[in-house]
Amino acid sequence: MASELAVEAVGLVKHFGQTKAVDGLDLRVEQGGVYGVLGPNGAGKTTVIRILTTLLRPDAGTAHVLGHDVVKEADAVRSRMSLTGQFSSVDDDLTGVENLVFLGRLFGYSHRGAKERANQLLDAFGLSEAAEKLVKHYSGGMRRRLDIASSIVVTPDLIFLDEPTTGLDPRSRNQVWDVVRALVAEGTTVILTTQYLEEADQLAGRIAVIDRGTVIAEGTPNELKASVGSGALRVRVAEAERRLEAQAILERVLAEPVTLEADPAALTVRVSDSQPASLALAELAREGIDVVNFSLGQPSLDEVFLALTGHVAETETEDAA
Repeated sequence: MASELAVEAVGLVKHFGQTKAVDGLDLRVEQGGVYGVLGPNGAGKTTVIRILTTLLRPDAGTAHVLGHDVVKEADAVRSRMSLTGQFSSVDDDLTGVENLVFLGRLFGYSHRGAKERANQLLDAFGLSEAAEKLVKHYSGGMRRRLDIASSIVVTPDLIFLDEPTTGLDPRSRNQVWDVVRALVAEGTTVILTTQYLEEADQLAGRIAVIDRGTVIAEGTPNELKASVGSGALRVRVAEAERRLEAQAILERVLAEPVTLEADPAALTVRVSDSQPASLALAELAREGIDVVNFSLGQPSLDEVFLALTGHVAETETEDAA
């Protein structure tokens, strides 16, 4: 049915020994577009995906994927969805085309049909020139694209991409983003787990923030940004050694915590509107702290994440849960 949800989970719980990896999680995902699942390392993202893809049984709660119960109707769930995990599942000792033909044959294609489908995917993913190359000689971005291609030999209604760009360089990450957008354009719903805040901002129409095994916030990127304050003042001081002094002044004037950016001369603080921002900048000038540049705008997802969880997003490569 057109109205059925892609995913509906209610009260999901999963323990590993004494550790509660998923703790009463609720999730509703409409069909169409990209739905982001954002959280730090160990938040429970991968455990949730394993439950939704029938690889783990929940200890409590229920989950339906495209209208099918993930425990009672596991085969029906698997017939309509696909999963690309955190690590490449293609065979290093086969060529790109051999990997895809092999999978096509497993899915019931004739040899000719499997070869045709393999060539279609290699062309669509920009891998035609590497079709006869052993996968062990592929770059990280090429391997990831082939991995996603292998997940859609039979086009799924829903695909789970579990941290698909972890460890990739910016160029390869952009290539994978293009692949995700192409999947959505063809009608596939994408559920994307990621630790990269920029990735969620670029791709996802809606985002669930998971921490300690439960959803702590959900909405569009703009809604999440608005939820933690109407604006953010970003300041870059002329002398990096005076940044801590500037931090103290901004915190005193604005009564808000100030975030020290990776740039050793930059700071960010939440503000309600332009008036307190003007007062803060004037106070910096009175104290003789030169400001090279400043901007007033919407908070970034990084700032949202910090406000919601109390810590910054981590960038480890595997979800501990």
